[in-house]
Amino acid sequence: MLAVQFHPFPILTTERLLLREITEKDVHEIFRLRSNENVMRYIDRPRPQTTDDALIYINTIINAFKNNEGITWAISFQQSDQLIGTIGFWRIDKENYRAEIGYMLDDAFHRQGIMQEAMKVALDYAFDVMLLHSVEANVNPLNAASAKILEKNNFVREAHFRENYYYNGKFLDSFVFSLLSTDRKKS
Repeated sequence: MLAVQFHPFPILTTERLLLREITEKDVHEIFRLRSNENVMRYIDRPRPQTTDDALIYINTIINAFKNNEGITWAISFQQSDQLIGTIGFWRIDKENYRAEIGYMLDDAFHRQGIMQEAMKVALDYAFDVMLLHSVEANVNPLNAASAKILEKNNFVREAHFRENYYYNGKFLDSFVFSLLSTDRKKS
């Protein structure tokens, strides 16, 4: 069985980015990000109504980290501590060496290669440090940008589940993408 140990919090870097721990000091950026309708358009989760709601979400992330149940990084530029996005792993299935990846980025920073940089280093961590065998991504079928970045990183669309998710009074479809450790370096 997979033995996940995140402590101390792993700080990841790329040429431009710093992936660091999310703290309560990020409450205003998390609130701004998760209440932005453009950013959340394809993320079928309730939007925070107040910074207190954002703080509850942050504490969920912190507790998942403390309990080795998940890890989420704040994405920022190296020269700035301001959170512009998040990326992380949750729903860690230790018995099957599998986890789900989730990510979001402030729309002011879309189409600049930022999420590609963050995803590459996060996947390296998932496979080389966490020792996962596979990573899954659950995507709204209308989110072409998310599907594109997953495919760029060698994820394969394995399923199209029809109306498998109920949110906001509607049944919604899901695409499930997967990346095996043996497939991540191809191409």
